Amino acid sequence: MLDYYPKKIVCLTDETTEMLYLLGEQHRIVGISGYTVRPPEARKEKAKVSAFTSAKIDEILALQPDLVLGFSDLQADIAYELIKKGISVHLFNQRSIDEIFQMILMLGAMVGTQEKAQLWVREQQEKISKIKQEVATWEKRPKVYFEEWYDPIITGIQWVSELITIAGGEECYPELSNHSLAKKRIVAEPLDVVKRNPDIIIGSWCGRKFRPDKVADREGWSEINAVKNNQVFEIKSTYILQPGPAALTEGLEQITTIINNWHKHQK
Repeated sequence: MLDYYPKKIVCLTDETTEMLYLLGEQHRIVGISGYTVRPPEARKEKAKVSAFTSAKIDEILALQPDLVLGFSDLQADIAYELIKKGISVHLFNQRSIDEIFQMILMLGAMVGTQEKAQLWVREQQEKISKIKQEVATWEKRPKVYFEEWYDPIITGIQWVSELITIAGGEECYPELSNHSLAKKRIVAEPLDVVKRNPDIIIGSWCGRKFRPDKVADREGWSEINAVKNNQVFEIKSTYILQPGPAALTEGLEQITTIINNWHKHQK
């Protein structure tokens, strides 16, 4: 049977690149984002043709892609330019764990690897169920504050909040986590974090190294339990701020380790 699936795919973000490699379909990729880090071999093998909100349109067109994959309204201008040139474009918009799974299954269908994608999703769902069972009997759960940016202070997006809850934590800002736009997740008054007094602080400053010392030096923050008990950690953005396989594997594992270690010391 002839292969009618896309043979020349450009991935404008990391998560579709990583997932196509996991599915064994990396031979279909001809172009990637310059910010791609997962898997590392992608940077060596594929042409880098975009940033996040900008792209080298002429270089993408030169690759003659039959499909371009992007993410959200943030890449709508890139999509518009390519669509005007007759290129097929699909923008995913996953913001939650369920939507990440949906994206992966849809991507698998796009390249004819539905069964592989379903197997991968089932494996992650089973892992999540096991973690939920392990933490279900905990009498006390730590309050976890996740910081995505420092100026202004921005707290975590929905899939990060969900991962914290799965791992046995209590989201410090549940009323903000469902907002997809970062500007809707700004903590306007830093002293409010002091009032909420999280037991654990996790930082992942998008594209920058997280500085626990800068966090501790904020007015009043030395009184936060997490700071007093040395429970301030970094998870690199590549593991947690990518709404794709990395967040569900290494991201969840790192969050689970941090929260499990806290729980052990409560006994």
